[in-house]
Amino acid sequence: MSVRTLLLTGGGLAALLASIALAVTIGPAAISTADVWASVGAHLGLGEGTLAPLRDGIVWNLRMPRTLLAAVCGAGLAVCGSVMQSLLRNPLADPFVLGVSSGASTGAVAVVVLGVGGGAVSLSAGAFLGALLSFALVLLLSHSLGGSTDRVVLSGVAAMQLFSALTSFIVLTSADAETTRGVLFWLLGSLTGADWGQVLLCAVVLAVVLVVCLGHARTLDAFAFGDEAAAGLGVRVARTRLVLLCATALLTAALVSCAGAIGFVGLVLPHATRALTGSGHARLLPVSALTGAVFLVWVDTLARTVLDPQEVPVGVVTSLIGVPAFVAVLHRGRGRS
Repeated sequence: MSVRTLLLTGGGLAALLASIALAVTIGPAAISTADVWASVGAHLGLGEGTLAPLRDGIVWNLRMPRTLLAAVCGAGLAVCGSVMQSLLRNPLADPFVLGVSSGASTGAVAVVVLGVGGGAVSLSAGAFLGALLSFALVLLLSHSLGGSTDRVVLSGVAAMQLFSALTSFIVLTSADAETTRGVLFWLLGSLTGADWGQVLLCAVVLAVVLVVCLGHARTLDAFAFGDEAAAGLGVRVARTRLVLLCATALLTAALVSCAGAIGFVGLVLPHATRALTGSGHARLLPVSALTGAVFLVWVDTLARTVLDPQEVPVGVVTSLIGVPAFVAVLHRGRGRS
């Protein structure tokens, strides 16, 4: 690992830890960084609990899992975006290009509005199953069309439109006003109600997928030269693409099932990170993960405090920030060309 990579990774880790510690202190209840460390230390067995139960509950049960889930979601979306843009050789590819987000939305709406599962299936579980169903449809459709990168993207667009239409139909025909409002808030991306179980699930999936993607870092570098060039370098193109597509789809499904659709993180952050690291995926993937984590921690903090006591969906804030950033990336690319 180069000195530059070590510096970027070390700086990213330091920024992430500082961001988490500071973000947890921000909110209606006055919490200091000392309170945060005292609560975390007590729950990890590193010291005795000195906080009052109410303040400890605010830190450990409310703000800390939400902040950590924001970090994991930001990291996961950025990693998926980096991989998919290289894998599909499309700078506009993002984690939702495979229709995973739309399928998750349909699954969640089916559980909340139609009562699918009879109460035995949670919203998150329904979203996860819907995401997997959508991805399976994309794989089936793209395989029947030849399996090339453009066919994968087009199949994803078709699945996205299909499941978006199904979601709209279910909401319009079966949901009351209150349910519609709650579903809409989730569909726009929300970390409200985050718990330690969701943090653990998403963190484990992120760790596994990141290891898999890092193991294919050189292969992803080869994909930048096209399928034929990659095959000439000894890459099993079809098999590798399937493995990495399944890995990123699984991670996206887990993230969306817990936090809803948070757009633009996986589209913009990889482009911004490449400006720091270059295109080598051994450097790009870990730094993208750290950049995405820090970014979403602060976006979520802004979303829950800017209109306090009302909360803004995280996906709305990422889009408001992401659109100008993406336009800047496009102008930068135009200047280079």
